[in-house]
Amino acid sequence: MFDMRKTAGVIALGAALTLSSVVGTGATGVANAEPAQPRSLYPASALVLTYGEGEDSGSTPVRRAVTLSCKPTPTGTHPTPDQACAELRSVDGAFRELTARTEPGRACTREWRPVTVTAQGVWDGRRVWYEHTFANPCFKNAVEGQVFDF
Repeated sequence: MFDMRKTAGVIALGAALTLSSVVGTGATGVANAEPAQPRSLYPASALVLTYGEGEDSGSTPVRRAVTLSCKPTPTGTHPTPDQACAELRSVDGAFRELTARTEPGRACTREWRPVTVTAQGVWDGRRVWYEHTFANPCFKNAVEGQVFDF
């Protein structure tokens, strides 16, 4: 004769074993969880670079802006993310060193028509804010490198 109580018990036991294998519990009933890994609130690198015509970022309307992320791979709306990320890695994110590098022999007029570039976001897990004002677009374009060339 068919005993409904035994069949129901076998079905319940099978369901419990299946559930324990899905949620990662063993015979002890304790879940096998991975140790918690600390995570930063910020990605490893995510920058917004801007260009504006004026003396400082507070009073200068942004004419162009691009994004640049260098980890895990160079991406963003920057026209040359691979080169820009390589330049930033070479100076460990020190934007001041990049804007100080100018093409040798480049001649620019002395007119005062300032342009301001900024970089803000996260570089290698550190929050960054950088601003630099050039006397005119020629001086900005005389900077060697691709980071602010957009």
